[in-house]
Amino acid sequence: MAQVEKRGGLLRKSSASKKPLKEKVVLMYDEIFMTEDPSKCSPRFWEELFLMKVNLEYLEGKLESLDGEELMKIKDNINCLFQHCIQALGEEHPIRVVNALQTLCALIRGVHQKNKSTSGFDIINMLMGFDKAELCMKNLMESLDSLLCAEGSESLKSLCLKLLLCLVTVTDNISQNTILEYVMINSIFEAILQILSHPPSRREHGYDAVVLLALLVNYRKYESVNPYIVKLSIVDDEATLNVSIWILFFLFRQYKDKEEEHQSGFFSALTNMVGSMFIADAHEKISVQTNEAILLALYEAVHLNRNFITVLAQSHPEMGLVTTPVSPAPTTPVTPLGTTPPSSDVISSVELPLDADVQTSNLLITFLKYSSIVMQDTKDEHRLHSGKLCLIILTCIAEDQYANAFLHDDNMNFRVNLHRMPMRHRKKAADKNLPCRPLVCAVLDLMVEFIVTHMMKEFPMDLYIRCIQVVHKLLCYQKKCRVRLHYTWRELWSALINLLKFLMSNETVLLAKHNIFTLALMIVNLFNMFITYGDTFLPTPSSYDELYYEIIRMHQSFDNLYSMVLRLSTNAGQWKEAASKVTHALVNIRAIINHFNPKIESYAAVNHISQLSEEQVLEVVRANYDTLTLKLQDGLDQYERYSEQHKEAAFFKELVRSISTNVRRNLAFHTLSQEVLLKEFSTIS
Repeated sequence: MAQVEKRGGLLRKSSASKKPLKEKVVLMYDEIFMTEDPSKCSPRFWEELFLMKVNLEYLEGKLESLDGEELMKIKDNINCLFQHCIQALGEEHPIRVVNALQTLCALIRGVHQKNKSTSGFDIINMLMGFDKAELCMKNLMESLDSLLCAEGSESLKSLCLKLLLCLVTVTDNISQNTILEYVMINSIFEAILQILSHPPSRREHGYDAVVLLALLVNYRKYESVNPYIVKLSIVDDEATLNVSIWILFFLFRQYKDKEEEHQSGFFSALTNMVGSMFIADAHEKISVQTNEAILLALYEAVHLNRNFITVLAQSHPEMGLVTTPVSPAPTTPVTPLGTTPPSSDVISSVELPLDADVQTSNLLITFLKYSSIVMQDTKDEHRLHSGKLCLIILTCIAEDQYANAFLHDDNMNFRVNLHRMPMRHRKKAADKNLPCRPLVCAVLDLMVEFIVTHMMKEFPMDLYIRCIQVVHKLLCYQKKCRVRLHYTWRELWSALINLLKFLMSNETVLLAKHNIFTLALMIVNLFNMFITYGDTFLPTPSSYDELYYEIIRMHQSFDNLYSMVLRLSTNAGQWKEAASKVTHALVNIRAIINHFNPKIESYAAVNHISQLSEEQVLEVVRANYDTLTLKLQDGLDQYERYSEQHKEAAFFKELVRSISTNVRRNLAFHTLSQEVLLKEFSTIS
């Protein structure tokens, strides 16, 4: 018997003497693409169609091959196919349900390709017709909701979620996708949360469910009442709040200490988990393939619902990875940045039984560790977006009263091993002997690390401003609640002064792109905050003395800054007003320098000392506080609260567009073939 080969919907005998034969499902598709109703000649046409294995490639290709006029001629048949697909979702036989779901995916993707330059209204009309759209979508959403909430096949649930992602991402700008109006009216919020609240379902479908929820939350979020935003903002049950735990576990938990990433078992499992999320090069610099969709979901949860912030305070076990050998993953990602789906095998290893002997960590620690990796490399757009998202999340946390209380709780101490970028001018940190400290110390360490490692030609001004804002908001809380934090403040002061020096030495280059005086003013006002209120939150009087010592020691940097802003504020240029603000803000710093420097020089001359030690300088400082006069500066402990709609709408609109495009592209690369499904449903009863 001649061997039969299947290519592009054709059945071809290896003998060249006969014409190739089309498989039956392709012949049935061809009938649909005729102008007449295919069920006229064959009453059982639709019943038989959904018993046939779907040929996605042929169906999508056929839709794409037709021009607009040809497609309109068969619109009634397309509408009929769409309606029969929805009807088939209610069938008892799972094979028909599977085929209907896959056919719907092909229809939506195929029609989108044909109509991608037109509005969503054309897509609705082509798929189901305006007159029947409301009923069709109501029935479709009810069927998908039932399948997602049922205790049946996990494969069916997976296909349902993929179909929903097809629907949501049918246009790049999801707010222009009018199909989503029906998804808003017929909410599946509870079905998504049920998946995320149930551990087995969460392991299988957590990624798709979280991405779907993140996208739905962003549909016309500034223009109308979005029911998904409303429902997410009032969630308060423990099972649902564990969604954020899953997100953090998915994104970050596989990261252990920096030394471990070079171990083959860990590295292999890690790269399998999120498509080479962390890749170490020869210089030990970790490159991160970020996942913007999951980070966006975490942001929406934290931003919309403060109950999710309380979950960040919960502890979880410091679990290791599975020890099963895994083949090494390729270092080149095979799916688009920002939307890499996980390996279900590796995700399943996250949810392990708790062991009383296993050291516990904290969910916020997990986020901080991940952020320390993401924020080290901001040179491409995706990593820049992810770094910005991490800082926005930290901004929301720094403004929250409960989060601050937890961060500053002296009875809740943790060791946090943040990733430090390898740099030639500093020694590798001895991570093994990290002290246990309140978590706010780790947040400050993360901000200091960012400050000292991103002074470069492509200066990330926006990220620097956010970083300084996080520090300022933490200081405001400490001042307000009189929290005396035992922290190495000198590292922060040194980092801030070095940043000012960088701004000055690169004035010409930076001013061509940025208003550097906004950042300079924020830095100077941080010092003013320490000068004015430091006695209320610095841990000891000697810490306040050390602040003055650092200002005096680095007086040349402040003098140079004053000269620069004075020069620009006296000229009638575009920076006059911005530079003037910095000039006025420097008044107390200059008062300190001008008051103490002559006294230090006099002390050195009287005692015949060419170079004073730190202790000798501090002795002079302590002896001359009484004669120092400072001006009271208002508003140092005030800040503008984070507002997404007014300040960040453009960023999130572009981010969601990028995620939507990549999710659709990623779905297109994912096979929706039936082999696994047919094994699961091997018989039709």
